[in-house]
This record gives sequence, C-alpha cells and structure tokens, in this order.
Amino acid sequence: MDDATAGDESGGLDQLERLLRGRRLAVLTGAGISTDSGIPDYRSPGRPPRNPIQHRQFVDSPSWRRRYWARSVVGWERFREALPNATHHALARLEGAGLVTGVVTQNVDRLHQAAGSRRVVELHGALAEVHCLDCGSFESRDALQLRLRARNPWLLDGGEELRPDGDVDLAPESVERFEVAACSACDGVLMPNVVFFGGTVPRSTVDEAMAHVEGAGALLVLGSSLAVFSGWRFVRRAAELNKPIAIVNLGPTRGDPQATLKLELPVGTVVPALAFRLGA
Repeated sequence: MDDATAGDESGGLDQLERLLRGRRLAVLTGAGISTDSGIPDYRSPGRPPRNPIQHRQFVDSPSWRRRYWARSVVGWERFREALPNATHHALARLEGAGLVTGVVTQNVDRLHQAAGSRRVVELHGALAEVHCLDCGSFESRDALQLRLRARNPWLLDGGEELRPDGDVDLAPESVERFEVAACSACDGVLMPNVVFFGGTVPRSTVDEAMAHVEGAGALLVLGSSLAVFSGWRFVRRAAELNKPIAIVNLGPTRGDPQATLKLELPVGTVVPALAFRLGA
C-alpha cells in the first residue's frame, strides 16, 4: 500500500489522479463525507465514542422505541435541513461526466441525491422514510413528525448537539413522558427505514452495490473507517478482483491493508480537487 500523509496534499492528489485517471469509478462513502454538512460521524479522531441503538433493542423493547422516537423528534428538523457539501456536489459532477458508475453509501441522509447523484445505493436505508413492522406500509418521516409533534406539543427543540443518528440527548423524564405514534394503517409498530447496528442489509441491496464495484475500473472509498462488514465487504471484493482501491479518510480504516493508495487527507478538499483535475 502506498501512503500520503496529511501534510502532503499536493503529492497525495497527484498520486490519486494518476491511479484513477482513465478508469470508471465505483465510490463507497461513509459518515465522514457529511460532517461538512453539520452531521457528525461515529469515529472521527477525538470524538467521544457513541453507543447507537441496536436492531434488537428497537424491535423488542417499547421503552427503547420510546427513547429513539423522543430523541429523534427533537433532532429531525435539524437533520433534514442539512445541505449537500462540496464533496457531494463533486461526486454528482463526476457521475454526470461518466466517470462514476455509482455511489454506494453507508449514510442515511440522502445528501447524495440532493446534490444530483442518480445512481445511489443506500446500504443502510434512509431516515426520510419509516415502515411498519406489522403490515409493511411506508410513511414519510415528515408526515410522522407532524403526528409525533401533535402528540407531544410540550417537547421543545433545545440546543443539544445533533448526533450521527439524527437524534439528540434528552433528559430521562422527557423520554418517559413521550407518546409514540403507531402505524396509521394498522396501528402497528413503526421503525425508521434504516439498518440499525446489528441489523442485516437486504440481499438485493448488497447485490446492486456489488454490481457497481464489480463493473468499475477502480474503487474509491471516502470518509469511512470501514469498521462494519457492510462496507468493508466491497473493499475485500475489489481486492479479490485486483482492482485499484483508493481510500481517503482521516484515521485508520479496516481496508488499509487492501488499499492501493491511502490518503490521510480531508475528503472535503480532496474530492472537489480530484473532480476538477479529471475534468468534472
């Protein structure tokens, strides 16, 4: 694996351009590309560890569901107001120029689509939708927000820091007082249309994402530590196929041993510069 240090931005960009020029790219993105939009990530250097809700906790426990929805109601308006940043826009331009075959994202914020990317595979779903665990019907998160606010008019939006899951910390007494809304079709249990930690990415989603990787000339990984298997599997597959792998991330990643090139540089400067160099 080659490596460019954080202090060698120009040299790192030169290496990245040489590696990727003339190849159509599959792009795998993580939470690190959305931090410039105000959405925090899980594993940035210096960030305190997060303990996100687990799949079984949400499915099995009414108290955990109440905790999730109470915290989500306060955080949702801020989360949905986040705007695409320079990295999202640069990737959309690269796709428009025919240089990106598709974006596989671990993010649930839909900022890629807001920036104009069209071939996006959402590995972990999106917070903009909820679905019923009983009847399978879907509802927009905005529509549910109105119903949750109507049930809990006393719950005000405070100044708490937004968390990676789009929620905020709340006092235990606020969580206990919160009233959860049920499915409007069957009165069943509603769940955000995302893959929580410990959940399973649908096979069809994995297959669609893998097709992007297998059909591309190289894999570009942006802003992901690849700590979870759902993302790392694509790096492993690209390595099996001897495709060049470039990783841009501040901090170590699980894919570093497989990387052809690893840049310890901010994605927010590297990706727009790369798009410019490649003519997008």
